[in-house]
Amino acid sequence: MIWAAHRWLILSWLIVATFAAPAAADESLKIGTLRFGTASWVIDTMRAHGFDKAHGLTIEETPLANNEGAKIALSTGAVDMIVSDWVWVARQRAAGEKLSFIPYSSLVGAILVPKDSPIKSLADLKGRKIGIVGGPLDKSWIFMRALALRDLHMELDNAAERVFGAPPLLNEQLKAGRLDAVLTNWNFAARLEADGYRRVISVKEALKSLGIGDQIPLIGYVFREDWGNDHAALLKAFSAATQDAVHVLDTKDDEWQRLLPATGAESPAILLALRDGYREGIPHAWGKPERAATAQAYQIMVDIGGQDLVGSTTSLDPGTFWDGVSF
Repeated sequence: MIWAAHRWLILSWLIVATFAAPAAADESLKIGTLRFGTASWVIDTMRAHGFDKAHGLTIEETPLANNEGAKIALSTGAVDMIVSDWVWVARQRAAGEKLSFIPYSSLVGAILVPKDSPIKSLADLKGRKIGIVGGPLDKSWIFMRALALRDLHMELDNAAERVFGAPPLLNEQLKAGRLDAVLTNWNFAARLEADGYRRVISVKEALKSLGIGDQIPLIGYVFREDWGNDHAALLKAFSAATQDAVHVLDTKDDEWQRLLPATGAESPAILLALRDGYREGIPHAWGKPERAATAQAYQIMVDIGGQDLVGSTTSLDPGTFWDGVSF
C-alpha cells in the first residue's frame, strides 16, 4: 500500500510537471535539411551561439537527399518542417493539403554566362541554348518569361533552346561550352561568379523590373498548418532563434570562417560569394506591403504558368502564410 501511494504521488507529480512546463521547452522541432543547404547554416549558427537553448528549443535536424525527398518527409510526418517555396505551398493548399509558410529568403537564382559572352540581356537569349534548373515551370524561369513578354514581346520558351537539369550538371555543361547560359539557383550562381562568370540578370532584379519589388521572400520554412497551430509557442521560439542566428550571419564576417565546412565552399572566393549572396537574400521585413507584393508575384505565376504551375486556384489562400510570425 505504501509503494502504491508513493507511485501515485510520483505519477501525479509527473502529470503536473508535464502540463506546467512551457511548450517550446518540452517539445523538439524536427526539421529536414539538405546537405550544404542554407537552413543547415542557420541551425549550425544557432547551436554555436546557444540561441536554441536561449529560446528553449531542441532542434532535431534530419539530412535529406533532395527537395522531393523533403516534401515526402513532410507529408509522411517524418519531419515537422522543411524549406521550400510558397508557390508549392499554395498549390498544395488548393489540392486540400493545408500547409503554411514562414519567410526565409528572397533569393532564388540568376542567369549566368561566360565573362566574354555576347549575351547582355534577355533579348540576347534568342536562338541561344540556356540551361534551366528544374523544369519548364520553374518559378525563376516564369519571372524571366514574364519580363521578356512585357518588355520585348518575346516568348522565351520559343525564342531560346531550353535544357533542363540539376544545378551541378548545368554548371559543368556551361563550363564545357555546351550551354550559352544557365538559369540556376543562387548558391550555384555564386560559385560561377566566383569562377569569373558574369550575371546577366537575377530573379530579384526581374521582380523589381516587373514593379513588384526585390524583397519578396520566395523560400521559407514550410509545415502543416494544424501542426503550426498546435505548436504556436514552439514556432515563435524557432523564429526568434533563427532571427538571432541570421543576424550573426549578416553582420559577423568571422562567423563564415567557422561555418566553412557546412557551406561546402571549395575556395575562399567561393565562400565570400556564398556569404554575399546569402546576405543579399535576407528578408528584413514581413508585413502587409510584402504580402501584397507576394500576391502580385503569384498573379504572374497564374498568368504565365497556369494550372500546370499553380493548380486550380487563381488567388493566394490567406493561410498560405502563417500569421503567427511577422517582423
